[in-house]
Amino acid sequence: MIMLGLIVMSQPRRSPRGQDRKRDPERTRERILDAAVVEFGEHGFAGARISAIAGRAGVNEQLISYYFDSKEGLYRTLQERWRLTSADASRPELSIAEVVAAFLRLSVEQRSFARLLAWEGLADSGTDLADPDPYFTDMVEELRRRQHAGELAVDLDPAYVLLMLFAAALAPTVIPQIARRFTGLAADSPEFQTAYADQLRRIVERLAD
Repeated sequence: MIMLGLIVMSQPRRSPRGQDRKRDPERTRERILDAAVVEFGEHGFAGARISAIAGRAGVNEQLISYYFDSKEGLYRTLQERWRLTSADASRPELSIAEVVAAFLRLSVEQRSFARLLAWEGLADSGTDLADPDPYFTDMVEELRRRQHAGELAVDLDPAYVLLMLFAAALAPTVIPQIARRFTGLAADSPEFQTAYADQLRRIVERLAD
């Protein structure tokens, strides 16, 4: 995932005040992360403000620094949270069509994550792409394994297929206006989501030998 090439200096790590220390630490961290994904999704990494995240979460700004060190640390934690969330959607026992449907469902249910990916792409300078990311490398290797098992035609390149499927899953959230113009349905309507999921399933099933 892209970190937008921005390094934000962290504030000194200070212990939260007594009232904050009494709170459930895990619950507090989750509230901060829930608020952060919305803020980052709406404004991108550069435009997101720690004060706004603290306000959304109902915590003191110092508490964010205490748990995550900096805005960059908070962003990295969100990335890991998404990877854990999405891991269940790509279990090996699922068919490719079921995996795509699961990612489509995630992009609809967690729109802020999808918007965050869009912000990353818009702001990406490409400077941190030299080293492979194991998360995406593993996805390509998993699709290549499925290809050997007959789930994907041998003349298709797994990397490019994954790129197209990613784009397809994100489309209703990232370009909802185009979805409506093509289909006449609002991208967040149950009618569109049902029809789109069915069409994606049919398309993916035709990728096999």
